Amino acid sequence: MSFEVSAQAYDRFMGRYSEPLADLFAQASGAEPGHRALDVGCGPGALTARLVERLGAAHVAAVDPVPAFVDATAARCPGSLVRRGDVSLLPFDDAAYDLVLGQLVVQFMPDPVAGLREMARVAGPGGTIGACVWDHAGDSGPVSAFWGAVRALEPDVHGEAGLPGTAKDDLPRLAEAAGLRVTSAERLTVRVRHESFEDWWEPYTLGVGPAGAHVASCRGDTAERLREECRRRLPDEPFDVHATAWSILARA
Repeated sequence: MSFEVSAQAYDRFMGRYSEPLADLFAQASGAEPGHRALDVGCGPGALTARLVERLGAAHVAAVDPVPAFVDATAARCPGSLVRRGDVSLLPFDDAAYDLVLGQLVVQFMPDPVAGLREMARVAGPGGTIGACVWDHAGDSGPVSAFWGAVRALEPDVHGEAGLPGTAKDDLPRLAEAAGLRVTSAERLTVRVRHESFEDWWEPYTLGVGPAGAHVASCRGDTAERLREECRRRLPDEPFDVHATAWSILARA
């Protein structure tokens, strides 16, 4: 699995889903003028940009371990504080922000409970911690068709369904284990139009995340067989992909 890719590659693969998700998550977060917000695991800045629209650049910070993502977010959100750093050891003071949000990052934390606890440290006693993760376990995430095709060819491959936070009630359970009080939990669903199968498939070849890593690992004609199995499972073009994420808000 790798996110050491260009911001452009990430946007072509996951950005087409994470951009509209950021609209929903920013709205659900309750971010409003006067709040200070931190985007944890900001990627190329989808959520950061929405927070800037709501709060102003000077009231928004972001952190990510990938240099290319840090550069992309800083360019997209001038005036915001954008740092490179470990999302499990945040380079920010205690109680520095009113909102500490993580979009599509909890599932990749080495220790999600510790990561949520660290987000709570930066939010402080009166702050709000928020997270959202695609519903990979329920097969309604953006890459469900892909992993279904993989399993049809390689039954022992489980894809992303076992990652933390990807099943119903996972995020509340993790938050409670971190000592947080969950104040809301909901599903956020986006719809993305794909004009052709190639438009859907080509980003999988860019090596982004677990799905991209799997395609890159294919040998011989395995990738072509996988491609055709995906084509068989998807509707006639153009088609829409509905992708659902679990989301929570919590307090320390």
